[in-house]
Amino acid sequence: MGCVYSRACIGEVCVPRDPRIKHQQQQSQTLQAPQNARGTGLPAFSPASTSPETETRDQVNQLSVTRDPELGITRLSRVSSQFLPPDGSRTVKVPSGNYELRYSYLSQRGYYPDALDKANQDSFCIHTPFGSSPDDHFFGVFDGHGEFGAQCSQFVKRKLCENLLRSTKFHVDAVEACHSAFLTTNSQLHADSVDDSMSGTTAITVLVRGRSIYVANSGDSRAVIAERRGKEIAAIDLSIDQTPFRADELERVKLCGARVLTLDQIEGLKNPDVQCWGTEEGDDDGDPPRLWVPNGMYPGTAFTRSIGDSIAETIGVVSNPEIVVFELTPHHPFFVLASDGVFEFLSSQAVVEMVEKYKDPRDACAAIVAESYRLWLQYETRTDDITVIVVHVDGLTDSVVSQSTGPDSVLRAPIPQVVEVAGSESPATFSWNSRNHRVRHDISRARLRAIESSLENGKIWVPPSPAHRKTWEEEAHIERALHDHFLFRKLTDSQCHVLLDCMQRVEVQPGEVVVKQGGEGDCFYVVGSGEFEVFATQEEKNGEVPKVLQRYTAEKLSSFGELALMYNKPLQASVRAVTSGTLWALKREDFRGILMSEFSNLSSLKLLRTVDLLSRLTILQLSHIADSLSEVSFSDGQTVVDGNEVSSALYIIQRGQVRLTFDAHILGSPNVGSLKSDNQKEDNNPISGKMLSLVKTEGSYFGEWALLGEHIGSLSAIAVGDCTCSILTKEKFDSVVGPLTKLSQDVEKYH
Repeated sequence: MGCVYSRACIGEVCVPRDPRIKHQQQQSQTLQAPQNARGTGLPAFSPASTSPETETRDQVNQLSVTRDPELGITRLSRVSSQFLPPDGSRTVKVPSGNYELRYSYLSQRGYYPDALDKANQDSFCIHTPFGSSPDDHFFGVFDGHGEFGAQCSQFVKRKLCENLLRSTKFHVDAVEACHSAFLTTNSQLHADSVDDSMSGTTAITVLVRGRSIYVANSGDSRAVIAERRGKEIAAIDLSIDQTPFRADELERVKLCGARVLTLDQIEGLKNPDVQCWGTEEGDDDGDPPRLWVPNGMYPGTAFTRSIGDSIAETIGVVSNPEIVVFELTPHHPFFVLASDGVFEFLSSQAVVEMVEKYKDPRDACAAIVAESYRLWLQYETRTDDITVIVVHVDGLTDSVVSQSTGPDSVLRAPIPQVVEVAGSESPATFSWNSRNHRVRHDISRARLRAIESSLENGKIWVPPSPAHRKTWEEEAHIERALHDHFLFRKLTDSQCHVLLDCMQRVEVQPGEVVVKQGGEGDCFYVVGSGEFEVFATQEEKNGEVPKVLQRYTAEKLSSFGELALMYNKPLQASVRAVTSGTLWALKREDFRGILMSEFSNLSSLKLLRTVDLLSRLTILQLSHIADSLSEVSFSDGQTVVDGNEVSSALYIIQRGQVRLTFDAHILGSPNVGSLKSDNQKEDNNPISGKMLSLVKTEGSYFGEWALLGEHIGSLSAIAVGDCTCSILTKEKFDSVVGPLTKLSQDVEKYH
């Protein structure tokens, strides 16, 4: 949770005279103006240890004379503002974008009646600039939890920034650098003396680079940006809370062995076999779903991703961040980072509307903390730690073009775009809306990876010949084990038959390790006979101790290794044979081949990948675009595009040829790469009035400018022989990906 530490909350026990005004004393102890970061030479705001002013403590303690529990609440905003940055908001310039960031911050220690000396477990950091470039600026909020949550959040706040700056990819690929920094920091926390077995921290960070912002999230803190829509202001979530309320995260942690139950279920007050929760917004009883180990009542985390939490990591609580890339425009006046202490009772929209009321982000921070604190005590007997950073974007204009030219400069629509990183367990790119909820796509992540692999290597998978003849009893057992399994439920009957043929028998002996923790598995297994135990080795005071997490048997229709079919990553647990037995193994290569065997849009995807403008889109986006293509056939000499009409579609030639005729001045446009070719019959000098002719062959395309909403002038297209074209209109494209901005330099560099 975000921490502005003082000696009072680290080394001393603070007990006010009246618990009802505890939060006032905590405020005075913790909300001091931070000092410069240690030895970095950079302007950085990273809370340091300070002592409260005697005068301020006396003022706050004076409140104990009264017995009005509301007095502290009504004065919270004014008292908090005394400990905001003494000079109000701070301002820093972004040279490449010719605009300024104006920001402020505030962290409020929580009020816990049963733990009056509980430290603020939140921490935050602001580095302006970040690293050697004046265009890079970094903001982060870290929400610690557990007995040593304060130490974890402080550790991560420091190490994450160091790891990000030290990454060799930092200047060329911010997405990969952020992903690597999160995983490295998690490993370092595991190896540190801080006990993170049942403690850890969530992390939400924003890296501003020119006009682009990179949001990395692990946990349930949140980043929100405001967007002006006429006279209205709308909140756009730049992160989606990673909790069991999300169907995709729920499914993922269950695959890792987690039991997901509410406290009422774990205590037997509700049926543990019935999912008794809906959406996070509808969770009125304050009893959210939590993660538990298979045979114990711990750790009980209400989130599915974090840094630290080594025990929860064995059941799927990973540190892999979801990373969003967003392009700033003049319609985005400010963005906010905050711990979940803010969003427990305030929606993203409510926070944005509060910020809009104040010209100074300093005042907005005070108002948000005050309202959050008030709502906590209205609905609960305690409050969470509350941390918020508000950043105004001042002076940004449309005339400025992004200077980012690295490989992470993806083609962006004006909605948040999730960028996938190889080896990450982040779910696939999803449809984003203004509510902090997420709907799982029909296309599974495994299928997306199979499609990607097929497009990259261009190989056609051929089913292997059955290595082992199976009895009907064995086939029936495998079918029962795979029945309703999320990876296989959408396979066709013919694909299921192929899958059964691909399953290979593996005989094991007692004590034999089938898969090893830390190794890389590439097989999924169904237990045919025998008993197997799942165990993970954890470091304890007396050395490494293996702990058995679960047992698999044929009678339970057990199977394991699902993640090996989807990800090529180190395994988090080992599986060992207790008795002699039989396993049925399915290789990742065969599984992906089966998925691809009846994917009808593969040829369309390959064609779309040839379009420079679309080449950087995700497989999921391309798949949806492929579903939107219409196929039209033309006979020899038939008009494909009338020169007197404005083309509003992209044409991909699947079969045959098309002759294009156009005015040479069109070549002056930056977004007509498909018209620039050595095969033109006329000189390629862009002189108005000179008509050029170009023949486009099978597999080529034209009309990409229409997707950007550009009208380049007169162009006619005539079929040469019989031909077939796949057509993508701008309207269908916008409905799938969203409208694209005019790219000029970014698009031109593709040609």
